[in-house]
Amino acid sequence: MTLALVSGFLPTLLRRHLPPWWAALLILALSGCAELPKNVRRPVSTALEATAGTALATLVDERRATANARFESGFVLLAGPQAAYGSRLAMVEAAQKTLDLQYYAIHADTSTERLLLGVIAAARRGVRVRVLLDDFHSTGKDAQVMRLAFEPNIEMRMFNPVAGARNSTVWRMVSALGDFSRAQQRMHNKLFIADNAMGVAGGRNLGDAYFGHDTSGNFVDLDVLAAGPIVKDLSRSFDSYWNNERAYPVQSLITPKELDALRSSPATTDKEPGAHAGPATVRAAASSPLAAASTPVAPDADAAASQARRSRVWDQQPLDLKAARFVWAPAVVLVDKPAKIPAESSAATQPLVPQPATPSPGVTVAKLKAQRRNAKAPHPDAAADAPADDTPGAAQSASADDLAGREDTVVDGLLQLMGQARSDLLIVSPYFVPGPEITAAFAAARDRGVRVRVLTNSLASNDAPIAHVGYARHRKALLAMGVELYEMHSEATDLRQAFSATGGSGGSTGSSRAMLHSKLLIMDNRLLAVGSMNLDMRSQKHNTEIALLIRSTMLARQAGTSIEQALRTAAWQVELQAGGGLVWRAPQGSKLPDATADPDTSLPLRLILWLLGPLAPDHLL
Repeated sequence: MTLALVSGFLPTLLRRHLPPWWAALLILALSGCAELPKNVRRPVSTALEATAGTALATLVDERRATANARFESGFVLLAGPQAAYGSRLAMVEAAQKTLDLQYYAIHADTSTERLLLGVIAAARRGVRVRVLLDDFHSTGKDAQVMRLAFEPNIEMRMFNPVAGARNSTVWRMVSALGDFSRAQQRMHNKLFIADNAMGVAGGRNLGDAYFGHDTSGNFVDLDVLAAGPIVKDLSRSFDSYWNNERAYPVQSLITPKELDALRSSPATTDKEPGAHAGPATVRAAASSPLAAASTPVAPDADAAASQARRSRVWDQQPLDLKAARFVWAPAVVLVDKPAKIPAESSAATQPLVPQPATPSPGVTVAKLKAQRRNAKAPHPDAAADAPADDTPGAAQSASADDLAGREDTVVDGLLQLMGQARSDLLIVSPYFVPGPEITAAFAAARDRGVRVRVLTNSLASNDAPIAHVGYARHRKALLAMGVELYEMHSEATDLRQAFSATGGSGGSTGSSRAMLHSKLLIMDNRLLAVGSMNLDMRSQKHNTEIALLIRSTMLARQAGTSIEQALRTAAWQVELQAGGGLVWRAPQGSKLPDATADPDTSLPLRLILWLLGPLAPDHLL
């Protein structure tokens, strides 16, 4: 057990779970507890109401008319890093009125710099910009992203902030111990919306590792580009978080002078243990808020070779939105309420103007189920593509019938949907910790004869190995009930191509290590859910999440075909042996032998997890 290995585990362990006795000792050791500011002013603002006449709205109308589409909202799956990054850059460059960004993490690195420079340029040409960021990762050099708040025409708020030092992630976690219950709940939503006409939702944060641009390892992820009226629902969700007492303007938390001092602190120039961002390589123009987030590194032969590889898969060019192949389909937004995270108890707030309520996930799903029950079509699938009935009476009736005594979160809504599956459930969840409700939903599906397949991270590909403990202890029970389990092969260089639903390059740069980060569910090859949620108890009980639920056979098959290719050629299939042991069947064509222990991992790593497992309950992983 090496010191480096332990130090790499510490931030993840602190983030995921802290034993109560250890927490108590650390709290007693603190000389004082920092508090959040009181009586904070939060001017209310909302999304652009009239989108007609903007370039993006006009483009959407033209594309829909050309397609002679039955439905008003269109969607494009964004799997490869070029499409994912290019779509966001295209919206930034096309925006004329508003840009709204909501993220769990924004890293101060090369890809983010290019994107945020475009956001600043948009603000300087008159676009109103709102950036809402969960506060947990705004430490070290990543805290410099908060400089956006001091740019003209840009507002930035931090959701559920943590009081105390921002020098390092570890000290940020220690500062959070005074209010651990609230601080360990995070806003995990991800949205990127332009002019309330186009938006991106899905699993990606903003940073090199999410766009195939990191040198140590990259995430395999999936987003959806949405266009049309469904974007207004995404914007209503954004507004409900923006105009919330848990969202603090950056100016109430930190000053430019404090950011300058933080930037010059030695603690912010070194790479922290467990961080997945690449080396400090930000080379910013003087006008960039990230200009001094890190120290430029002189180019060398290795850096030049790495840049050449990057240019082949990620050229920092905007996506051609006019050529994007939209699939027009009915859809709804599932989103958790901001109140899922408790407000800071001691911080008095200015009263806020009431905002239009967004339907809860349970009400939305119950409404869909009620429509299906009441459908007059001769075959159930004929009614499946019917647009949602937006009458309040239908939603209230469905809610009363179906939601009594149930939890009402995005994950719970998906579990309700699983109860309607007839033949197939295909699930991708990088952090997969099945609690009692999830396990029960799987068992009920198997009892109905539904095939259930789950793709998750292997121990080797998991960027948060401690989370693997909560999955590993349920493997045998899941396999015994007939659930098929697949774990991603971290060294599979063809995985990104297999997952590239957009048909473009799915490649990445740097090392061959791949880490699964996509979150989606495909039901009966006709319904697709893509969002920020993992199928775990943290997403179900603690973090806030958002998902797009799209009724489209075409999109479901498009994503499903790519995933099934990944299951065959880029994942280990876990099987239960007659004697009760596990065997990992090697990916097809890999020429690797089957394994009887977690593949591609060391004995010390497995021993550490074995020791830490009892300290990590499922609900905190």
